[in-house]
Amino acid sequence: MALLISWLTVAAGLWLADKLISGFEVTGDWKSYVLLAAILGVLEFFLGWLLFVILGVVSLGLGFLFAFVTRLIASAIVLRIADLLSTRLTIRGFGPALLGAVVIALTSGAADKLQR
Repeated sequence: MALLISWLTVAAGLWLADKLISGFEVTGDWKSYVLLAAILGVLEFFLGWLLFVILGVVSLGLGFLFAFVTRLIASAIVLRIADLLSTRLTIRGFGPALLGAVVIALTSGAADKLQR
C-alpha cells in the first residue's frame, strides 16, 4: 500500500511541476504521469543512491554534510535521465529539472506528513 501511495504522490508531484515550471512538460493524460512516476521510481532505486554517493565523494565529503542539497541534485539528474528515456517528458535544462526535483520532494514530504 505504501508503494502505491508513494507512486501516486510522485505522479502528483510531476503534475504539479508540469503546471508550475516552464521548461518542464509532460505530454499525455494521467497515464503519462503514472508511467513517468514508475520510471522515476525505478531510476531512483537503481541510480539515485549511486549518484548521491558519487556527488558526496566528488565534493570531498561536503555533499554528505549537506545531504539535502546533494539528494536534490541527484534527483534532478535522474529527472534528466528520465527525460532522455521517455518521449512523454521534456525538460529544457538543468534549472527546470532542479525545480522539478524540489516540487516532487515537497509533494512527497507533504504526503508523508499527512499519512502519519
